[in-house]
Amino acid sequence: MFDTFKNRLEITGTLTTITALRISAGRSSEPIASDLPVIKDALGQPLIPGSSFKGAMRSRLESFLRGIDSSFAEDPTDFTSSTKNNYVKDLKEQHKDNDLDLTRKLIEMTDLISRLFGSPWIASKFQVRDLTVVPDTWFGQYQERDGVAIDRDTETASDGKLYDFQVVPAGTQFEFRAVVENAEDWELGLLMIGLHQFETEQIPLGGGRSRGLGVVKLEIDKMYWLDVNNKPEKLLTYLQELVNSNLGDKLHSYQDGKESKQKWTQSLITYLTENLPKNSTTTTHIQS
Repeated sequence: MFDTFKNRLEITGTLTTITALRISAGRSSEPIASDLPVIKDALGQPLIPGSSFKGAMRSRLESFLRGIDSSFAEDPTDFTSSTKNNYVKDLKEQHKDNDLDLTRKLIEMTDLISRLFGSPWIASKFQVRDLTVVPDTWFGQYQERDGVAIDRDTETASDGKLYDFQVVPAGTQFEFRAVVENAEDWELGLLMIGLHQFETEQIPLGGGRSRGLGVVKLEIDKMYWLDVNNKPEKLLTYLQELVNSNLGDKLHSYQDGKESKQKWTQSLITYLTENLPKNSTTTTHIQS
């Protein structure tokens, strides 16, 4: 999947906290610090790990795909009830001298969500950078909130269970940058649905979501799309432009990816419909 460069989609935007955000760095051991501080960068500024954003999106898309058919989004780390782990090892041994055949076999055994987000045997096509704070939107301080564990029997506060935690204030903005390479049209459609969930405040981030924390809104600024599949002259032009450009410049080789969102989404719907198992109840519903 990655041995030949085919296409690239660069996405930039801004993620805004609609409510306070808490992505915990774990319990602090400092005597005067918050019990549960948030993750910070080297300068002490709030940070949203790219893995947190990507994991939340994957979880939401997995729930959608499982709602259509469970085989579309399996747990790649669950080997307790299957022989996939040993099967992968056997495949690598059988095809150790033929990477192309090995790749084809691995793709065949990989569920749809893992083809985009990765699995223990296939690298992810989707990369999200850590989201760094937009300086003008953060006033340099965190909010401190109190929490307490509740005794479920007495429905009162448990003795000695009072704690405090940090949150990033509402209205703080973070820079969003992501890249997807060598994706099929239907995979790009899946990505568009995931991004739209963030655009419409449907996917919360971090802890305390049941108490209203972590509501965020994504605003996509630019989507630069480059497709050079089977067009070597276009790739040569792109490489030349790339060397002579600065970070963030729109190259002449780029197209506006926003114009292809509907096409990619429709490609996903078509792909899912065509690949539904014949015994699926969803198949019967669509056909009827």
